[in-house]
Amino acid sequence: MSPSVRVDLAEIVRDIAADVSRWRPLVRFDETERWYTRLAVADDYEVWLLGWLPGQRTGIHDHGGSAGAFAVAQGQVREDTVDQPWSEDLPGQRVTLSRTHLSTGVTRRFDGRHVHEVVNDGPVPAVTVHAYTPALDSMSRYRLESGILALTTSERAGDDW
Repeated sequence: MSPSVRVDLAEIVRDIAADVSRWRPLVRFDETERWYTRLAVADDYEVWLLGWLPGQRTGIHDHGGSAGAFAVAQGQVREDTVDQPWSEDLPGQRVTLSRTHLSTGVTRRFDGRHVHEVVNDGPVPAVTVHAYTPALDSMSRYRLESGILALTTSERAGDDW
């Protein structure tokens, strides 16, 4: 994945997040689960809109090798990033999480080995815009057990979302 593609993804999510008229009519908030919808699909990327109520979270996950970027369009979220990049040996390793608080207007980009969790730890609903290249095909979910990263599930596009 070339750095220029990641820069383009960051620009895409930043521009969409800044254009309130583009996402506000679409966004929803669901008390039972984090809400999301796909906004766009191109040959080499896809864009998603996510609505978060306070306390909602993704759980620790990877992006199946896809690189990406996300921007906070409204509110704030916290990103907890695993301190090691994904590899086949990562499950079963002792890891730590670094926390970063992100507020409206902030954009994050990541490579295809990024493992993280995103949570709305603020007092008000949040909205984020995410882009991935290539489009998400799979994701693995993890949990921390006494500091050890354990694989819990693997999901596939079309089956699980």
